[in-house]
Parts: sequence; C-alpha cells; structure tokens
Amino acid sequence: MTTIIILLCLGLVAGMLSGLVGIGGGIVIVPALVYFLGYSQHQAQGTVLFLFLLPIGILGVFNYYQAGHIAWKTAFVIASTFLIGSYLGSKLSIAIDQSMLKKVFGVIILLLSLKMIFGK
Repeated sequence: MTTIIILLCLGLVAGMLSGLVGIGGGIVIVPALVYFLGYSQHQAQGTVLFLFLLPIGILGVFNYYQAGHIAWKTAFVIASTFLIGSYLGSKLSIAIDQSMLKKVFGVIILLLSLKMIFGK
C-alpha cells in the first residue's frame, strides 16, 4: 500500500512539474524510482519511457495550445528524430553498467542545472 501511495504522489508531482516547467519523467520520476523504491537505473528509465507511449501530457499540451505556446513545426521535427534517438539511446543504455549509467545520468542533470542557473 505504501508503494502505491508513493507512486500516486510521484505521478501527481511529476505531472504538475511537467505542466509547470516542462520536466517530470527523467528528472523527477527516474531518481524517485531509484532512490525511494529501489528500482535499478535501467528499470527506472524503461518505466519512464513507457509513460511516453501514452498521451499523458495531452491536457497540459491542450492548455499550452489554447494559450498559443506550441511551436508545431519544431515539435514535429524533434518528435520525428526523438523516436530514432530513443531507440538508439536505449540500446546504448542497456549495454552500459548500472553504476556507470547512474553517473552519466547524474552528470547530465548536474550540467543542465548549472547551465540553467548560471547561463545567459
């Protein structure tokens, strides 16, 4: 029962952050699954990728659409190559040792956060 409550709260928080600032899956859910529920890095990443299969962001997208904040051409171009990149990245991820994968994940998040905080 505790796991279900954690998962429900995690989905709510990640969904709210996704709608608020466009983050959620990788930055919130992956670390939470690893550190709060004991998932392996591979399991957490695979689980989050499953979320992308469903139209989970449709209501958030609708709100941004109504406000005129979607660059459709950009979104379609990125989505078309995201499909290929997701496939190639998952193949690479599966081939990497879990401890190395955690480090790579952490470094990427750290660098992105430093850029957001100190960048122009």
